[in-house]
Amino acid sequence: MSDISAPPVILGNEPGSFPRSVLAERHPAIIRQVRDAFPYGPDVHRGLDALLDSCTEGVIEPLPAAAPDRDRWRGWGLDAYVGCSWFDVPWLWSESYFYRRLLEAVAYFGPGPWQGIDPFRPFKLAELDAPETEEELNVLDTLAARPPGERDRALLHGSLWGNRADLGFRLSDAEAEERAAVPGLVADDSGTLWSLLPDPAAGAAAGAGVDAGGRADADAPGTGTRTLCLIADNAGRELIPDLLLAAHLLEQRRCDRVVLHVKPYPYYVSDATTADVVDALRRLTAARGAAGDHGRRLWAAMSDGTLTVRAHPFSASPLPYAAMPDDLRADFATAALTIVKGDLNYRRLVGDSRWPPTTPFADVTAYFPGPVAALRTLKSDVITGLDADTEAALVAAEGQRWRTGGTHALIQVRE
Repeated sequence: MSDISAPPVILGNEPGSFPRSVLAERHPAIIRQVRDAFPYGPDVHRGLDALLDSCTEGVIEPLPAAAPDRDRWRGWGLDAYVGCSWFDVPWLWSESYFYRRLLEAVAYFGPGPWQGIDPFRPFKLAELDAPETEEELNVLDTLAARPPGERDRALLHGSLWGNRADLGFRLSDAEAEERAAVPGLVADDSGTLWSLLPDPAAGAAAGAGVDAGGRADADAPGTGTRTLCLIADNAGRELIPDLLLAAHLLEQRRCDRVVLHVKPYPYYVSDATTADVVDALRRLTAARGAAGDHGRRLWAAMSDGTLTVRAHPFSASPLPYAAMPDDLRADFATAALTIVKGDLNYRRLVGDSRWPPTTPFADVTAYFPGPVAALRTLKSDVITGLDADTEAALVAAEGQRWRTGGTHALIQVRE
């Protein structure tokens, strides 16, 4: 592991900062959106009103004694923050706990008639039914005749830029959907990514059990199976291109198995759960042409275990991945590659601190137990792995807006 020292974690109490705007503006907007999305009764309305007062002007309160995950949250630092302002604790922790309290307010954990009802489901389903989704799926029909390298790049970039459909991001930035993405990336390690998922011919040339880069298979000895772990971010129009990328990698035999890590319960408005995976697969299987073919192959892959979904409790933790439990560490250690999707997961991967942008990505991810890649559209201040010229050009052109506007992206890999 690297002995690099992280800057202090980001708090939400700096006037005019992006984190403060999320806590002071985005969270109240989300409460209003959720309140209007369902015909909740008076008890839920009172709970949402109380949460609004608490997160804007009040202090952090403990979970109810009967909460099923109360002890887990105490282990994640809740006791230390009870009684503190939401703005004065680590921003990552504050955001995560807000969504946990939101589920409490809408009686998600029950018992009662609202138990297990995803408060964000209407927004997610609307994305799957949007005309833009249909247009994106139809494009797949044009890829079949393209050379393999072009298909690789198109599906990788579809997964990368699909993050711009993030619902929570759009709630606080109404113009985000209309802005055209700036062509090009602030960092692009895609060549290294593909070297970690070599094509079968390259793998065969390198010899049984060894990939094109000379690395032994990452899975258990004797299995000869290359597993890709994909830590998903958002549902809807982002999850579909993630699934399409997984289908492509399996079809091309760049990996033999995909483990899709999702959230164990609704989180950050649009973060994917198991139910969202099923909804996305149904949307794909109902589509025409190549999209439907991919959907049916993925459905079959779920049935035979080639595609597996895992919803580990730590996926909804307010902690960085450096604090991951041993069983999760073991999963990632046996993978040929773990792809970490999205802005939130990037913050958890590198640590939610204001790193100097030129801090090497390999240094801040040295703790990770296996090869790891980040696919991320930039929507928060955290950034590592830039060269000095790129940073200087971005600052000269946009000030600091490039960090949070959702118009830039990166592909970063640590072997």
